Amino acid sequence: MNSPFPGMDPFLEDTVEWSTVHAWLITEMSSQLAEAVSPNFFVRIEQRVYIVSSDDPLNRQQIVPDVYIIRESPAAATAVSASPPAIHPPTLVEPVYSLETRDRYIEIRDTRSREVVTTIELLSPFNKTPGHQGFDAFQEKRQQVMASQVHWLEIDLLRAGERPPEVAGKSDYYALLKRGDHSAPYEVWYFDLRDRMPTIAVPLRPPFIDVPLDLQAAFEQVYARAHYADSLDYTRPVPHPRLRPADAQWIQERLHTWQQARDTTPP
Repeated sequence: MNSPFPGMDPFLEDTVEWSTVHAWLITEMSSQLAEAVSPNFFVRIEQRVYIVSSDDPLNRQQIVPDVYIIRESPAAATAVSASPPAIHPPTLVEPVYSLETRDRYIEIRDTRSREVVTTIELLSPFNKTPGHQGFDAFQEKRQQVMASQVHWLEIDLLRAGERPPEVAGKSDYYALLKRGDHSAPYEVWYFDLRDRMPTIAVPLRPPFIDVPLDLQAAFEQVYARAHYADSLDYTRPVPHPRLRPADAQWIQERLHTWQQARDTTPP
């Protein structure tokens, strides 16, 4: 089934859930753009890596094992002969937990020169929390790219967290484009909880025109492929920040209608 909501699903804004949502969306947006910009440009998914504290609430659920200590299985030295063939004894691997979190973003590069033409950032909670090293690293990169000839596109699908003064308090969600031309004003797409997500412009280099990035289509693909209709718990409260009373009522009505449709849909 589709999401209960016409645009962004606020239940996916949970800080624990978001790392997976972020990875899905980055991949889907990259796939959408790769077809549109080829053959003169190509798309790559890049990442920043942070070493985090084990008691960092933004990363507590994101610590994964990626370094290993290997030791021989006690049974490995014993030859096994049987018919049918026996399973070979394994090597035992013990995970060592690395306190790392990875922040992925998209770059569009010129096929000939390999230069970065456009940077696309999909914001995460650690990009938006002052005092977190992810916030500081993001702000530094934002300033550097905005001072260059590279186009900068940031997409914020999280109601919580800090926002730059240009867009603070204007809407639930937004996408901001700063073109490499320093004389050009920022281009912003504002949209709210009740709105469908917009199709936004992704600039390239002249003589090539902007290509569209359909945020709603990307989100709907992710929602379907990740089977969020089956895995999300819509009975729990909507993640922070607190909703406006009218929006809270609207969400309950949407969920009621969605659940009724789901109950009557044949498996």
